[in-house]
Amino acid sequence: MNQFDPILASFDPITLKQMDNVKLLDRVDTKFMFRDSFLPEFLEKMKEQYFVLEAGEKRYTHYETLYFDTEHFGLYLRHHNGKLNRFKFRARRYVESNLHFFEVKFKNNKGRTIKDRIKRPEIIQQIADKSEELVRSISPVDPRTLHAKLWVNYLRMTFVNKHSQERLTIDTEMVFIDPKNSVNYTGLVIAEVKQGSSRDKSPFIDMMRAHSIQKKSISKYCLGVISLNPEIKKNNFKPTLLYLSKLLK
Repeated sequence: MNQFDPILASFDPITLKQMDNVKLLDRVDTKFMFRDSFLPEFLEKMKEQYFVLEAGEKRYTHYETLYFDTEHFGLYLRHHNGKLNRFKFRARRYVESNLHFFEVKFKNNKGRTIKDRIKRPEIIQQIADKSEELVRSISPVDPRTLHAKLWVNYLRMTFVNKHSQERLTIDTEMVFIDPKNSVNYTGLVIAEVKQGSSRDKSPFIDMMRAHSIQKKSISKYCLGVISLNPEIKKNNFKPTLLYLSKLLK
């Protein structure tokens, strides 16, 4: 049983099919990080404004995500160096429903995130066949240069704004794993607001401002790379890492 089940049970539910109108595969993302001790209060304040996704009688989903990068983390370094028009490549398993996808995320030079994905029979360890075709069709990256680098596993709760084109994901219980090591971020919450337009009003963003919680833009993949590869270049992420260190003291 998830510790947040009692509060999640008080939300009005929405199904995956009903969420079709708010896929937001082309969107603006806003991220926040805070301790999970705040979450019960925040969830209680959200329930009048948001539906919660319910799938298979569960109001949360465990995600297992395998990220691909070049041998020397070229995609991570492009993100670290602030380059736009950048890509992420990942295979994902939705544990409770046992669904598998291969996904390509593109962050363009206007700050928008565009996602393409294809369904797969299992989580892939190597980019080939239809996954290779997708990479070639929508990116300049040679799929032969991409290798499985690390796992990012977590529990996700998904919410949909009742009044606007907005989805909200709240991730907890994050674990980063590579062939040599693992790091567990107990107590950390990463929340991400996904909107069709940054001008749309968001009750969640308003609540973050009211609690003086600032936007933090580091991705889970980048956090995983840094956590498992302490020697890697990370200067541009140091303010966020310092914030995270103070947050989890």
